[in-house]
Amino acid sequence: MSNTNPNHRNEVLFITSYPPRACGIATYSKDLIDAIGNKFDSSFSLKVCAIEEEETTRTYPEEVRYTLRSSDSEAYIQLAEKINDDEAIKMVFVQHEFGLYGGEYGDHLLGLLRALEKPALVTFHTVLPKPDKKRKKTVRAIVDACTQTVVMTKHSSELLQKEYHVAKDQISIISHGTHMVTWKNKLQVKKANHLENRLVLSTFGLLSPNKSIETALEALPKIVEKFPNALYLVLGKTHPGVVSHEGEIYRESLQAKVEKLGLKDNVQFVNKYLRLSELLEYLRLTDVYLFTSKDPNQAVSGTFAYAMSSACPVISTPIPHAVEMLQNNAGIIVDFQDPEQLAHASIRLLGNKKIREEMGLSAFHQTRASVWENAAIAHALIFNKLLGNKNLTYTPPEIHLDHVYALTDQVGMIQFSTMSDPDINTGYTLDDNARALIAVCMHYDQTRDIEDLNLITTYLNFIEYCQQPTGDFLNYVDKDRNFHVQNHYTNLEDSNGRAIWALGVLIDHESILPDALVQKAKAILDQTLVQVSNLESPRAIAFVIKGLYHACEESNKEQTQFLINGLAGKLKDQYNLISAPNWEWFEEYLTYANSVLPEAMLYAYMATGNSSYKHVALTTFEFLLSKLFKANSIKVISNRGWLQKDRIPNEYGEQPIEISYTIQALELFYQAFKEGEYLRKMRVAFSWFLGNNHLHQIIYNPLTGGCYDGLEKYSPNLNQGAESTVCYLIARLIIEKHKSKVHLKINKRARSNKKLVYSTQRPVSKGSIKAKVNPFDVISTTKSLEPWR
Repeated sequence: MSNTNPNHRNEVLFITSYPPRACGIATYSKDLIDAIGNKFDSSFSLKVCAIEEEETTRTYPEEVRYTLRSSDSEAYIQLAEKINDDEAIKMVFVQHEFGLYGGEYGDHLLGLLRALEKPALVTFHTVLPKPDKKRKKTVRAIVDACTQTVVMTKHSSELLQKEYHVAKDQISIISHGTHMVTWKNKLQVKKANHLENRLVLSTFGLLSPNKSIETALEALPKIVEKFPNALYLVLGKTHPGVVSHEGEIYRESLQAKVEKLGLKDNVQFVNKYLRLSELLEYLRLTDVYLFTSKDPNQAVSGTFAYAMSSACPVISTPIPHAVEMLQNNAGIIVDFQDPEQLAHASIRLLGNKKIREEMGLSAFHQTRASVWENAAIAHALIFNKLLGNKNLTYTPPEIHLDHVYALTDQVGMIQFSTMSDPDINTGYTLDDNARALIAVCMHYDQTRDIEDLNLITTYLNFIEYCQQPTGDFLNYVDKDRNFHVQNHYTNLEDSNGRAIWALGVLIDHESILPDALVQKAKAILDQTLVQVSNLESPRAIAFVIKGLYHACEESNKEQTQFLINGLAGKLKDQYNLISAPNWEWFEEYLTYANSVLPEAMLYAYMATGNSSYKHVALTTFEFLLSKLFKANSIKVISNRGWLQKDRIPNEYGEQPIEISYTIQALELFYQAFKEGEYLRKMRVAFSWFLGNNHLHQIIYNPLTGGCYDGLEKYSPNLNQGAESTVCYLIARLIIEKHKSKVHLKINKRARSNKKLVYSTQRPVSKGSIKAKVNPFDVISTTKSLEPWR
């Protein structure tokens, strides 16, 4: 774990089993600790007390500060004394399972909790129904000794309330975490593993009789009779506890059953403790996941959750976790130890690809809320509450351009995605390629990543491709590189404004970019300036002001000031016409890209020195911020009817583009006026992506750098199109500029084998948009934020 700013972090001690111990709770705890550490490194320091069985000693990683011999009742009291004396530890977090702690029903734990002088939180991994008097007393005593109790299902919460008489407000439900898995076509994964001709069923986890794998094996002959190419993968080692008591008797009995049933070609045992990457690869190629536990009291299963998060349709026995999660067509419930039902359900799914895909998609959607990043947020909010803290500090994630590369082909950036799969049928837009050009110029300015030049060239060539002989631009290009009919009935002013903004940003980076790119951008800009004075759309005007400011050079300073002055005058007139004491704005509503209007007025002031522009910029921006920010959170203007003057605002329908534009404006105002509140709001706004929103869920994909297309009432829109992804990247790069770190965290994994192909030639036909440049590297310069003199 990182030790950044240790004096500002609250130390939380986890009491749990921990790797290298092979145990489900150990794996769970490690995943949760990693997730909280990654998201809230500057808020919490996470340490571990590892529970040891009798006569067992392990070598642990550095975060393990203490160990506890579970069978030694005195050791619990001694541990409590050490925790009380350790000033760094502010809270204790107990992971509870009845077999984990010594004594009757694990009641040795009570000695520790009663002696503890610091707040404690407990997660019950199992809540058993119909408890006897002793079990009920032990559970109640644990709950009473802790400030808050966490369970993973509604069923467990209801049991605690009804049968253990625990107050509802003392219980928090946080689903078992799942690993983020990129949506991927199963056939692609199968081909990579030479299984494209097999129908794959699988089960994973530490093998024990409770798994009831024999039920699946007994169902398999009927399945194989219908589908001879079926392959059942039994993934995982035998549980260490089983091995210590009876060796490999259970596994050997299963292998004997396979021989007896003649299933040698249809069953494969993978007898190893799988690395996470291996496990997820197996799950992504699985057509149907079988969960055959015969324990009706098993409250939750991590293996089951991981399968769902990998888009596996699931057939499961009715443990409470499965009954809750397999609603909404995510899978099928069958009775315990009933091979007939299991065979029938398996045949149904294996015989209908469409149903499998629908169930897999439903499972994938349902588990997005429980990815480890979201589980970390849910736990951190409880930690904060118990520790009496006001705010959480979200750690910005690593910067990825993987999804930018996935969206970009030789033509440009594709408009939309289905999940993380680019949808070429949606074609391309000038809007997206202009924004992408801005983002990658910013990325290159910070990193000098030579591969960025290929992207910059592609996006610039797309802008050139969209320019018409009259100087203006068309916006929509279909997958066959033809201009779409939509260009003829859509107002294209905003698209034209964004193109000019992008060209200005590129020109502003001329000291670090190849001259061929800069000269091309200047030529395109010169050709389009003849029509900018005719613009009427406030946002188009604002984009153009931004572009002109960035593109200004000494040689064209007078002309640029003249153009900016004329355009800013239009915005000022609009403000004077509409504004009122309770509505200091340019229009009678707040819609999209609102922040760009005051931002443009500030650029106009810096370009001309006209103090009236500065007044309008400050007045309108403060008005807008009052509508967006509440204390330590931001609420984006809803795209469901927008915010009309003198009306109650609509909710939900929040889009990443609004966060990005707000951050861009906040940065300019901060740089111009050095007001710390602008910087604070900039960080608060960015935390919306990281989970500081009404759902407390991440709005980005940490694996690829993709960004979800919106935040609705109950869930994010999981599609990761060009607009949202590029806007997130721009916001992330701005945040990076204001971090104290010298080096930028970059992931180059997805493009390490790419070959760079450059060309400075405009394509001969409009079907080929490629470019080639000779990259070179010099120090970047920044334009002054003072008014031009």
